Amino acid sequence: MPFTLTMPKLSPTMEEGTIVKWHKAVGEQVKAGDLLLDVATDKATVEHSAIDSGWLRQIIISEGKSAIVNQAIAVLTEDKNEKIEGYVPQGSTPAQPKAKAEAVDPIKEASKKSSEVKSAGEATLKQPSFVPEAPLTDYKFALPSDLAETRIVASPLARKLAKEKGLDLSTVKGTGPGERIVSDDLERAQATGLVTFGRREAPQIVPGTYEEETLSPMRKVIAQRLQESKSFIPHFYVQQAIDVKALVATREQLANSDVKVSVNDLVLRACALALRQHPEVNSGFNSLEQKIIRFKTIDLSVAVSVNEGLITPIIRHADYKNVGELSVEMRSLAKRAKEGKLEAHEYKGGSFTVSNLGMFGITDFQAIINPPQGAILAVSAIQEAPVVKEGVVSVGQVMNVSLSVDHRVIDGVAAARFIKTLQKLLENPASLLI
Repeated sequence: MPFTLTMPKLSPTMEEGTIVKWHKAVGEQVKAGDLLLDVATDKATVEHSAIDSGWLRQIIISEGKSAIVNQAIAVLTEDKNEKIEGYVPQGSTPAQPKAKAEAVDPIKEASKKSSEVKSAGEATLKQPSFVPEAPLTDYKFALPSDLAETRIVASPLARKLAKEKGLDLSTVKGTGPGERIVSDDLERAQATGLVTFGRREAPQIVPGTYEEETLSPMRKVIAQRLQESKSFIPHFYVQQAIDVKALVATREQLANSDVKVSVNDLVLRACALALRQHPEVNSGFNSLEQKIIRFKTIDLSVAVSVNEGLITPIIRHADYKNVGELSVEMRSLAKRAKEGKLEAHEYKGGSFTVSNLGMFGITDFQAIINPPQGAILAVSAIQEAPVVKEGVVSVGQVMNVSLSVDHRVIDGVAAARFIKTLQKLLENPASLLI
């Protein structure tokens, strides 16, 4: 008899998935344990194997399409030639998009809303609608010189000569009938200043043309969480320029001894030690219960870029691990993150996040807090800059860091103390090796 294959729940936070690839075609036999399909979840692309044996008779959700958890994605039968006509697949039904609202009288609507104002405790923040403008219509590509010519009265010969000689007709007053510019007037015309840098073709696409992409499950989660974070968490920022010349020298010395660690590994070690000294920064906020979270362990979330977006694998008990151990674990986590092989406990949770864009040459940026955590450190590239010490200016190697803080949890003084401790550790890197 026919039976339904539904979208499996492949991660604790998964609400829907996108089918990346079907490994079986309609009409093929499927045995229990056979690799059946690849699904992109909110965190990774996961292989899913068949639980029951049968014959794949109908694919309901094709490759590249999405389905919510437990929604029907295929129909199978126990026998090869069973009929499936009339069979209704079982499973969850996705929510239907809301119909467009009818046109309303703005005056009546405003009056209605003013009479239905909610109390402060019930107030909600609604996202405004931001949609792209439609592409231009009746548009014709023209160069600045072409536009100027349409506003100038000149004889055809004067226009031809001016174009050949690169002369600006707008700089001369015509002496012909009705102040028409004639060829004799060109001696008083100035050069246009336009330089021909090579041949070019006129564009064939209308300005404002665009295409839209459907959000992947991971990108949907990123968009929702970061929008909520920036909208509802009162961010403030504490920034510090750190002279890391000694840090770079220490890293080079380690490399000369065949100990390979990155600047990021040293930053992670410094963060772990600074958080141990300032546990109030190793905190978060439970928005449901309206309570401050004081994390008892230092678990560093580290932002890693993957094809579908961003994920933050976690180094647990980071303050108990030395630089070498942090380096090995970070490389392993980053590798498996890019392969989509992290397990849920390796990216869910964490007490503090580090986001490093230094490898891209970025000199300064501010990161968005990763809730329910209360702080995130943005680390920028190392660059040469003048450094003044004891009245003497020298060339230093400076790295900018910026701490984004949830003001509901952490005050400015606590954030400043943490940053200054971090600066001390990074400018005295021997302390990171003990």
